[in-house]
Amino acid sequence: MMKIAVINGSPKGKYSITLQTVLYLQRKFPEHEFCVLDAGQKIKSLEKDFSKAKELLESSDAVLFSYPVYTFLAPSQLHRFIELMKSNNVCLEGKYATQISTSKHFYDVTAHKYIEENSLDMGMKYIRGLSADMEDLLTEQGRQDAEEFFERFLWSVSENVCTQSRRESASYTCTPATCATADNSKKQGKDVVIITDNIDKGSNLQKMIDRFVSVFEYETRVVNISEYPLAGGCLGCFRCAVSEKCVYKDGFDTFLRENIQKADAIVYAFTISDHSMGARFKMYDDRNFCNGHRTVTVGMPVAYIVSGDYSAEHNLQTVIEARSETGGNFLAGVAADEYDTDGQIDAMAKSLAFSLETKHTAPQNFWGVGGMKIFRDLIYQMRGMMRADHKFYKKQGIYDFPQKKKLTSLKMYLVGVLLSSEKIMAKAGGKMNEGMLLPYKKMFEKMDKE
Repeated sequence: MMKIAVINGSPKGKYSITLQTVLYLQRKFPEHEFCVLDAGQKIKSLEKDFSKAKELLESSDAVLFSYPVYTFLAPSQLHRFIELMKSNNVCLEGKYATQISTSKHFYDVTAHKYIEENSLDMGMKYIRGLSADMEDLLTEQGRQDAEEFFERFLWSVSENVCTQSRRESASYTCTPATCATADNSKKQGKDVVIITDNIDKGSNLQKMIDRFVSVFEYETRVVNISEYPLAGGCLGCFRCAVSEKCVYKDGFDTFLRENIQKADAIVYAFTISDHSMGARFKMYDDRNFCNGHRTVTVGMPVAYIVSGDYSAEHNLQTVIEARSETGGNFLAGVAADEYDTDGQIDAMAKSLAFSLETKHTAPQNFWGVGGMKIFRDLIYQMRGMMRADHKFYKKQGIYDFPQKKKLTSLKMYLVGVLLSSEKIMAKAGGKMNEGMLLPYKKMFEKMDKE
């Protein structure tokens, strides 16, 4: 059993939409203790006396931050609470931290990064959180996403696999795995491909690849894109958008689909060059355009092995996360050789195996939701030319235009009328907040009867 301190950062307290996901998980996982502190609503009193909050935090096994996304980040009340955590010297070293947010996916990524960085400041072990749409919990898929998030959180705690823990400045050289699994004991049934452009067999990148191959539970195969005879970089001719075939006759489009995209997972391994993956990898990525804008690897977990000063490459970090989110791929981890390389690789290998075995995915955040909506509108406008993309988007149900949701639009007009009337709002009091929670109340009542 775990004792989890739930820091409710919403100024609405018990009326928080985000908190409803916590209450749902409390019902689904009754063996764990969820201790809710309405920090956002009670911030003034906590400024006067933080002792009980400190006692709760220090007596818990993990901290779960629950909040709505306000203007790119968490609410100001939660900012203040975190300040109080630090000024009161709350001892959280080694405890686990995660988060649940609700929003319309507008810069939830920056809000989550804020919580992550502050958790690391306090010596906590951070595990990726849940970024949900406000109405997700009222859908079957949203409830499944919430449960899978918490199951992954529990697994990460049991296996001591965290997205990040506090790092000390150092430079590591990867060492051979002394606990390597023998080749004949590797698990079968999963096709995991490692894509690299490495040509230096004595490099630290190669040692990192070797360690991953050694400790990973399943068999792997390596595709070295430096050895493939690419005829050239993408020409941007858009011929593939109609025919699904590249104008180059080097067979790369067929090779890509048969040897890489049919895999169960992909691990990218490269050395940072000029703040990116390097020219050869960029040519490989550009030639992937033979898929058009089709997310043909959706649901496939990915991981990265990176040699270089990755912590300083903020734009590259964004690119890697955005690539995974837009493609609908679960990012199992990024292992870099600046710090505890062996520990990162071993944890990443565990996380990738977990996602393969459980088919774990995570709801998309701003990078994925925003990126796909841009592509959705682009492909629809260009459907006469980009026929293959248009066909794919129709089949996958990506054309979820909000203009077609007339009932929702009508409801918003009615809400607007209510909000614009001072008399109605004065009579309503807190009834509007209660009304917003009514669907969740009905769902919980149904759960409690079952």
